Amino acid sequence: MNAADIDAILRSTLEDRTLTRSERQALQAVLEERKASEALLALFRSRAFELARDSVTDFRAREVITWLEDMVKTLLPARESGQVDVQFSPGEGPLRTILRLIGEARGSADVCVFTLTDDRITRALLEAHARGLRLRVVSDDGKALDPGSDVERLRAAGIPVRLDRTPAHMHHKFAVFDRLRLLTGSYNWTRSAASENHENVLVSEDARLVQPFCRAFDALWESLA
Repeated sequence: MNAADIDAILRSTLEDRTLTRSERQALQAVLEERKASEALLALFRSRAFELARDSVTDFRAREVITWLEDMVKTLLPARESGQVDVQFSPGEGPLRTILRLIGEARGSADVCVFTLTDDRITRALLEAHARGLRLRVVSDDGKALDPGSDVERLRAAGIPVRLDRTPAHMHHKFAVFDRLRLLTGSYNWTRSAASENHENVLVSEDARLVQPFCRAFDALWESLA
């Protein structure tokens, strides 16, 4: 079940702004048939909140929905074993981690990186976009003009891209997948980061880390509209 399938199910219940008894039963039947794992349930929740945000135009209302999503995640029972991973370069550990997270994402990926010139990562993002993953990319306006930058290649493929418009740099290097998994660290998404530089990436599913990065991305995305 991919993000498009989930969105189709959820949109059908959102049209009249009411989750009827029959719709609830139909959704529960789908989840039971799929023997829904916690990961699939989390993806349904994430997509439901995302569709709710998309259905309103008032910025304050969207902020309230984001607050509610964060609160629901915080109040859910803590998982006994969330993924934690750390990789260092030189070496392809960070690259493999980035590619794996892009490949495993099922609903969305919010990417906020200073520069993007590694074609291997770009290909993975384009493939994810083609399979229906909801992508948003924020990058630095100056670095987007560098030789070898793939930012405009992503935009040309239909991926939403926003660049900062200040003399200062948008220097973040993080991504959030399905609003559940965070990747952050010093690692620029370039070939030299893998082959030459001393860099690091950290992956965490801890909501206490993931949620602030989600909020930071959303705020930056809105400010660059």
